Amino acid sequence: MIHPTAIIEPGAQLGANCVVHAHAVITKHAVLGDGVVVHPFAVVGGDPQYLKFDPTTESHVRVGAGTVIREHCTLNRSIHAGQATTIGARCFLMANAHAGHDCEVADDVVLANNVMLAGHVSVGSFTFVGGGAGIHQFVRIGEGVMVGGLTRLTKDVAPFLLVAERDEVPGFNLVGLKRRGFSRETILEIKACYARVFSGGDPRPHAKALLGTGVKSAEARRFLEFFTGGKRSFARPQKECSANEET
Repeated sequence: MIHPTAIIEPGAQLGANCVVHAHAVITKHAVLGDGVVVHPFAVVGGDPQYLKFDPTTESHVRVGAGTVIREHCTLNRSIHAGQATTIGARCFLMANAHAGHDCEVADDVVLANNVMLAGHVSVGSFTFVGGGAGIHQFVRIGEGVMVGGLTRLTKDVAPFLLVAERDEVPGFNLVGLKRRGFSRETILEIKACYARVFSGGDPRPHAKALLGTGVKSAEARRFLEFFTGGKRSFARPQKECSANEET
């Protein structure tokens, strides 16, 4: 359904059962999956906020099926020809959220009001980013992370963690793991990996050593593998963890 006064530019691609509300703008660079809902004054596929950008560049924004984009959200297209800023399926972008050029937002992510994702930010599945959070360019946020409101992130955040304030990790997202149905055994293994990785010093060699021992769960392996990539340092607890901490 296309409401009166919505703007759909020629070349935009909309899947089945999309809803575009009044005054929303879907540019020719937007590709929307089935059932995407775009609320008033949102702009999907706008030019990136990049001073050297050539507006003749053919790039896109791709939005997955079932995602809801609320009022005044802005999703900027890639700065690179043939590439796209991507928003996954079943995401919920609350009012005034912004995803800069070349962001990669996975499935089932919530961006609360006024969240600001700078260029090249990646956000893992089932992550919640609290209102007013600002994420520096090229930061990676793993799956299942809970980002507190007004958080400022300049470092990568490993999967399943809680993060708040400025790159501070108060613990891991136990409530989120339980809500997703993770078994007690899996949660205990992730917690043990968390304690070891953040036991002191650079977390990378600790993660590498644990991967060499053969962890049992795929979830714990994904947690550890996160530390093998990225260009930035890692958000971490303010104090060293004890491997004997109880869940």
